[in-house]
Order: sequence, then structure tokens, then C-alpha cells
Amino acid sequence: MQKPFSQACENNQSPILEVIQQPFQRVRQVLEIGSGTGQHAVYFGAALTHLIWQCSDRIENHAGIKQWLNEAGLVNIKQPLALDVAMTDWPAVDFDAAFSANTAHIMSWPIAKMMIVGIGKRLPSTGLFCLYGPFNYGGQYTSDSNAQFDQWLKQQDEKMGIRDFEAICELAANNKLQLTEDHAMPANNRLLIFRKD
Repeated sequence: MQKPFSQACENNQSPILEVIQQPFQRVRQVLEIGSGTGQHAVYFGAALTHLIWQCSDRIENHAGIKQWLNEAGLVNIKQPLALDVAMTDWPAVDFDAAFSANTAHIMSWPIAKMMIVGIGKRLPSTGLFCLYGPFNYGGQYTSDSNAQFDQWLKQQDEKMGIRDFEAICELAANNKLQLTEDHAMPANNRLLIFRKD
């Protein structure tokens, strides 16, 4: 099997690291939801050596993630857990921060809601949740490229689509996750950081 590669991960990992370095200084263990290729785990794990980075994804993506992790050989990155956020019982793992990149728009909205509800249930008080991706503000696209991307997503699956920032924040707040930072990122993406009450 050829090692999977995401150009988007390659492009966004450095800007994401610049933002999360400071809030993650006191974090002990991160649960990454939707590790995808495994590139983010390797990059962030190498840069943030003080913490444990726990990968997770649906089982069909594990082989590719393991290729990246095994090649990197970093002791602070854990092999992927089988996690579908729609599951009632998530794997038993302690974490004081959750990270997810480019997932909310490829999940259906009901599944994206289940992800946020699940994180809200399991994060300890003062824990962090970082969500990266494109979002609409005031029901409007932030760029022509995001509008085109949203149309492309819906052509793949009508359940996919760019989510509304306000809906994400309302749902998070209802699950004791308060928005503390909203960062503009390259390619018309955002990085939202929430803290558990």
C-alpha cells in the first residue's frame, strides 16, 4: 500500500502549529478526531514533544495512518483508535484537548453535531477543542473559492457542506464549550478554539 498524502495537510500544518503552540503548552494528551492520512499527527507530535498525540479515525483509514506513524517512530504519538463519532461509546481514552481538521464539512450536519456533543461530554473542565476548516459567517461564504468548494462537496454528497460558524458556536456553547479564539487561516479557512466551562 502506498503511503497516503494530503497536499492540504502539507499546506496548513505550519500555520496551524503557529496558532496551537501557545494554548497547547499545558496540554498533556490530545485526541485527534479524523486523523486522515496521519500527517498532522506526525508534524504536531514532532513539534509538541511535551504532549501525547492520540490519533483516531474510522478503521478503513488506520493502515495509512500507521504508515506515517511507524516511519516517524515518535514515542509521543499513539497508534490510531477506532472512532466513529456517531458511536454511542467512544474508546476509553483520557484527553485534555481535542483537535479536528477538515472534518465538519465532510460529515453530515447531524454527525458533526454528535462530534461536538461527544467532545463536550468527555473533555475535562478547562479542556480545549480546536476545530479547523472553512466556515460561513452570517450565512454567507467568505470567498468565491469557498462557494465553489461547497458546491463541489454537495455534488459528492448532498449531506456534506461548509458549516455556519454561528451554528457551530451555539452547539458548542450548549455543550459547555465556549469560543475563546477565532483565527483567520490561509486558503480562507479558520481555526476555532473552544474551552470547556
